[in-house]
Amino acid sequence: MTKSFFTFFTALLSIGLFAQGNTNYWQQHVDYTMAVDMDVDNFQYTGTQTLVYTNNSPDELKRVYFHLYFNAFQPGSEMDIRLQNIADPDGRMTTADKKSRIATLTESEMGYLHATSLTQDGNQVSFSEEGTVLVVDLAKPIPSGAKSTFNMEFKGQVPLQIRRSGRNSEEGVALSMSQWYPKLAEYDFEGWHADPYIAREFQGVWGDFDVKLTIDKDYTVGGTGYLQNADEIGHGYETPGTKIKKQKGKTLTWHFKAPMVHDFMWAADPDYIHDIQQVPNGPVLHFLYKDDPKILENWKKLQPKTIEAMEFFSKNIGKYPYDQYSVIQGGDGGMEYAMSTLITGNRKFGSLVGVMAHELAHSWFQHILATNESKHEWMDEGFTSFISKLCMTEIMDSDKENPFEGTYKGYRNLALSGKEQPQTTHADRYALNFAYGISAYSKGSIFLSQLGYIIGQDKLMETIRTYYDEFKFKHPVPNDVKRVAEKISGIELDWYLTDWTQTTNTIDYGIKEVSTVETNTKVTLERIGLMPMPLDILVVYNDGSRETFYAPLQMMRGEKENPYEGVERTVIKDWPWAYPSYEFEIQKPMSSIQAIVIDPSQLMADVNLENNVWQAE
Repeated sequence: MTKSFFTFFTALLSIGLFAQGNTNYWQQHVDYTMAVDMDVDNFQYTGTQTLVYTNNSPDELKRVYFHLYFNAFQPGSEMDIRLQNIADPDGRMTTADKKSRIATLTESEMGYLHATSLTQDGNQVSFSEEGTVLVVDLAKPIPSGAKSTFNMEFKGQVPLQIRRSGRNSEEGVALSMSQWYPKLAEYDFEGWHADPYIAREFQGVWGDFDVKLTIDKDYTVGGTGYLQNADEIGHGYETPGTKIKKQKGKTLTWHFKAPMVHDFMWAADPDYIHDIQQVPNGPVLHFLYKDDPKILENWKKLQPKTIEAMEFFSKNIGKYPYDQYSVIQGGDGGMEYAMSTLITGNRKFGSLVGVMAHELAHSWFQHILATNESKHEWMDEGFTSFISKLCMTEIMDSDKENPFEGTYKGYRNLALSGKEQPQTTHADRYALNFAYGISAYSKGSIFLSQLGYIIGQDKLMETIRTYYDEFKFKHPVPNDVKRVAEKISGIELDWYLTDWTQTTNTIDYGIKEVSTVETNTKVTLERIGLMPMPLDILVVYNDGSRETFYAPLQMMRGEKENPYEGVERTVIKDWPWAYPSYEFEIQKPMSSIQAIVIDPSQLMADVNLENNVWQAE
C-alpha cells in the first residue's frame, strides 16, 4: 500500500438527528445533571441526579431501566460467576492460578452502586435492583413525544481495580471512574437494551451532561466534558497567566459540561502530570499521566503522535466534532469513552502509540457512530481496528505492504478451529474469550478490508466517510453501512453482510486445473467454501509480464474498477454462486505461463491459501 492510499477529502460535519435515510428513524434523548461527593479515604461517594428523558419513540413507556455497573464487582455477581466458569478467563480479572479476583474482594474492596431514592415528575416510583440493572415501574406512563424528569439520590463504592474501572490500579492510579453513575438504558426500535454487566461493552442514550464533582483538592481530574470553572480549579486547566486563588477547605468542586455524548468518564490522581497540546485547526488535547520517571519520556513523545493520529482520523473518517480530547493513564489496558480514553501507561513506545491510536479511533466508531456494542461489537471494535492499523502505518512510517496480515492470520485460526460463532452472537454469549476477541476485532476489521477488495479501495474509503457523515450522533446498525457501500459502489452486497456476519460460512476458492485447449490455456476454478466472492486472478508470464482476470460474482449485479493500475485486466463472465466450478481461457499457450494466483492482494479471507496458486513445473 502506498501513502497515496491514505489521501482523502475531509467529510463535512452536518448534524442531523432524525434523518437516517428512513423517515421513521427515531432515537431517545436524555439530559443528566449530577452532583457527586467523593471520599478519597474510603472510596465511597454519594450523588444526586436529575435526568430529563425525552421519549422520541412511537411507544408509550410504562417502565424504564438503569444500569448499576459497579454492582458487577461483588462476589457472586454474574461477572464473577461467568469468570469462574468460562474456559479462558480474562487474565486481567484473575489471579496467577486463574481464580476470579472478584470472588476474593472484601466488603471494603468490592464495588457497589445503589439508588437510595427515586421520583418521576415529583412522584415516588417503585424500583428494585436486579444485579447490575435497576428496574423502575413508572408512576405515570411516558407518552410518545413527551418528557419526564427523574430525580435520584445514589451512593457507591469504587471497587479495587478489576476491569476498566476502579481504584488503585496496578500502575498506581487512584481513580478510574468509568461506568460509575446510574445510567439510563437504551430503548430503540428493537425495544429495551437493559443488558446486565457480565463482561463486555456498553450502549447509551445520546444527551447532554452537567456534572459537578467534589473531591480532595490535591487530586487532578480529567475525562469527559469541558471544565466550566478552570480558573478557579487550576491544576493546569487555567487560562495561561491566571493566578489561582488558594481555596479554603480540603476539597474542590469541578464543574464539567459535555454536549451530545452517550457516556461520562473521569479519572483522578494526586500525582498526575497535566500537559496540553493544540491540534492545528482541531481540538485541544489533554494528557494526564503519573509522575513516574520510567514513563515520562514515552508520554512526552506520545503527544505529537496523538496530534498526527487525530489529523489522520479527521481526514479519513470525518472531522472530530468536539473541541477537546483527553488521553489519561488509568484503567487496566485501553478503553474508549466520550471525548477521552483510559490507557495503561507503563508500555514500550510503540505499544503506547498503538493503544492511543486504537482508543482514539473509537471516538469515531462508537462515540460518534454509536452502535449497540453488545449486539454488534464487530462494528466498533472491528472498524476501529481497521482504521487504526492504517493510521499506525502512516504515523509510525511502517513499510508493511499489507498491515492487515496478522488480522487475517488470526481470523483463519478461528475459522479453522471449529470454535467460531456468528458475529450476530451477543457479546456476552461467546463460549470463549478467544472466539469473541477474534470475531470482534479481526473478523470485524476484515469486514472493511475485504469490502475494499469487493468494491475497490477508493470506494471503501468514500463509503467510510459517507457512513460517518450520514450516521454520526445516531445508532447505526449493520445494514446501514452495507447500504451506504451499495449506494457508493453500485454493487449489491446483501450476500456479503449475510454470510460474513450472520453465519460461519468460510471462503475457499482454488485453482483446480490448468490445461491446454488448442493454442490457449484453460483455467478451471472451484468453490470449496460456502461463502461467495468475486475473484481477481493474476497471471504471471515467463517474460515477466502480467495481466489479471476478474470474475464478478453474479449476485453482485455490478463490478469494481481495475484495482491494479498499469496492469491490463480482462473482465470475464459472472460466476453464479450455485455452480461449484468455473472455467475461463487465457489467450496464450500454457508454456508461456509462470504462475496463476487467486487474489494477489490477499485481502480476500480465503481460509486455504495453498490452493490459490498454480505454478508451472
